[in-house]
Amino acid sequence: ANERLFLWRGPNVPPPAMIAHPIIEHLASVASRASLCDTMSYGSGLCKFHLFCDIFSIPESDRLPASFELLHFACTVIPFEPVSIGIARKYLAAVCAWHITQGWHPPLSEDDHARINWSLHGSDNLLGARCKPLCPPVTINMLHALKATLNLSDSFDACVWAMESCAFFGMMCFGEVSVESRTAFNPVKHITCKDVFLGMGLVGKAYARLDLPSAKMARPGEIQSIFLVSQGALCPITVLHNLASVVPALQEDPLFSWRDKLGDIRPMVTQHALERINCIIAAWGWGTTFRHSFHIGGASFYLAQKVDPEIMRLAGRWHLLAYEMYIRTFEQIASQHLSIIPS
Repeated sequence: ANERLFLWRGPNVPPPAMIAHPIIEHLASVASRASLCDTMSYGSGLCKFHLFCDIFSIPESDRLPASFELLHFACTVIPFEPVSIGIARKYLAAVCAWHITQGWHPPLSEDDHARINWSLHGSDNLLGARCKPLCPPVTINMLHALKATLNLSDSFDACVWAMESCAFFGMMCFGEVSVESRTAFNPVKHITCKDVFLGMGLVGKAYARLDLPSAKMARPGEIQSIFLVSQGALCPITVLHNLASVVPALQEDPLFSWRDKLGDIRPMVTQHALERINCIIAAWGWGTTFRHSFHIGGASFYLAQKVDPEIMRLAGRWHLLAYEMYIRTFEQIASQHLSIIPS
């Protein structure tokens, strides 16, 4: 990280800034390195800038020198990720230092800085009203770990696994597959066994449709459908078949349910499911998941497979384009997604 500012060079050649003499050029290089007290933090900011450019397909030739429009765009998007406005400003300072170190003129004028600061101030006002931090996404590696740890012949674990798989691949909010308490279950609002349809698509591939009687992003009385397709070893359709074989639920019973020691069918409570999930994930060395971790994890997974954003918007039932900002957290766990995409 300490050397990124000096070693990362773009394809463009900067204008001459010194007399073309080896000794003079060496002295200029030494002076440039001595001007920076913390090259590691600048290197981290520069890495963030390149990740941003990779996500938005910005060519190398446009990164150095970078235009005001590109830097303004980056500073507008980055604060919507789990970083503060102050960190976004440090990222910008790193890019500016990179330009100077590589022999380019500073990319931003005082007026440009004023316009970017205006946008950052507005972003700060928007983020200041956010009462909850962005949720970390669940990854494919985590799903494999959960499947390997859970006892799928046990009704409770089988239900938890079904919830995880459907919420991830269906880009569902966790509240759509669970209830706040046992007494809170209402077949008018929560999905039941009769709300599941298994069929074959036009190309002859199996799919499952879950009809949600009530959803967070639906109007009152509007039924939203979730479509699940085969996903290899983590296939949600196979998971639903397993749940049906382990839990003898009736048509009016909750789809995501388990059988207690007395033989009663219980709806899965959100808190109990998350406690089981987090216990496993923590044992594998990962952090804590939250209600939206599966929703955003599924979106990140599909984004990594280059699924069209409009298809993702429809499948994830987003009404606004704000989700495009939200799923940018995918870049932080891209290696986990891209290294194990099922064939």
